[in-house]
Amino acid sequence: MKRKLMLISPMLHQGGFERVCITTARLMEPYFDVTIVIFNSADIAYDVEGLHIIDLRMGAKKGKVKKIFNIIKRSLKVRALKKKMRPDIAYSFGPTANMVNAFSKTGREKVWLGLRNYTDVEETLKIRLFTKLADLIICCSKAIERELNVKFGFNDTTTLYNLYDVQAIGREAQAGEPELPWGEYDDNGRKIRCMVSMGRDDDMKGFWHMLKVFSLVHRKAPESRLILMGAGTFAHYRKLSEDLGIADAVYFAGMQRQPYQYLKKGEIYLLTSLNEGFPNALVEGMALGLAPVSVDCLTGPAEILLENGDTSLFKKQMQQGKKPVIYGEYGILVPVMDENRDLDAGHILPEEENMAQIVLDLLGDDKKLKDYQEAACKRAQIFTYENYVSRFLKLADRMED
Repeated sequence: MKRKLMLISPMLHQGGFERVCITTARLMEPYFDVTIVIFNSADIAYDVEGLHIIDLRMGAKKGKVKKIFNIIKRSLKVRALKKKMRPDIAYSFGPTANMVNAFSKTGREKVWLGLRNYTDVEETLKIRLFTKLADLIICCSKAIERELNVKFGFNDTTTLYNLYDVQAIGREAQAGEPELPWGEYDDNGRKIRCMVSMGRDDDMKGFWHMLKVFSLVHRKAPESRLILMGAGTFAHYRKLSEDLGIADAVYFAGMQRQPYQYLKKGEIYLLTSLNEGFPNALVEGMALGLAPVSVDCLTGPAEILLENGDTSLFKKQMQQGKKPVIYGEYGILVPVMDENRDLDAGHILPEEENMAQIVLDLLGDDKKLKDYQEAACKRAQIFTYENYVSRFLKLADRMED
């Protein structure tokens, strides 16, 4: 008889941990009787055909008091489900799902809580609660796991990197052509050269930095273009692109069900986030052969782009008055930039100038660009389904010992 696995996610709209949840369900079906519990089925963006999904129909509430009562109600409902279904493992994705999973603990199931972003670790009271109730905390990066070990003295942890079907990404990318507002060449006959980034309209993504970086690149390489994909209006950034004079060179593509067809148009993947957990879109871009130029935000990029994840070189470079940049084995890192949203088109930071120059250097050096594209593609191969399944099953077996 198969063991029972309950996966808990607030929703299944387009997002990093939602994708991991759905993929985990698909991959674990041969080994477990899998059920996905969600709080709201609105805007499901993934193929869920054939999956056993229970919708609690308890969507988000506004206001602190209502949110607290909603968590309590969800927890009671999930606890009742756990008693009825008797899962061996209940694995949750994201802060609200983690709270519900922890509060609904029956004592029979093993409670696995998934930390998907560094900001999760900064909520001290919540983490202390999690460490009391969780049987295992699964981190998407080693940096997050170290924080739990050192800061909270909690060692029932593991790092389980996000997973990617690199071959499927390639197939989906080639399945069609995206509609872009420009052709293959610009008005002066120069071949268009695209940079791409993906992420929802959220300050955490630092898109004002990206637009300013791109404006500097476009000034010296007018054939360059930027594609930004993600959910949201991007109203602030549309206005900033106009103020920067690059509105015609930036395409706000919105949320795309076939994002890889857009990603494949890029030569360089840009990431300017203030923090991440494990940036899925960065690895997806790498899988399609885009050279990564990323800030060293917490967490993920350093572990992905450097063999040893060591970024201490930044400090040495700045002490020596050099521009900070690490040319890693699989991509290029620069320090994380100011966290305060700055929509003043006339205010350009030295950090933005530094990143822009690195991009321009790549565009101007075909060999270096090609080398990084090939290295990025190779690196993406380690985050495979096979590795994820193997690690997951070992964790499940360990819980039974």
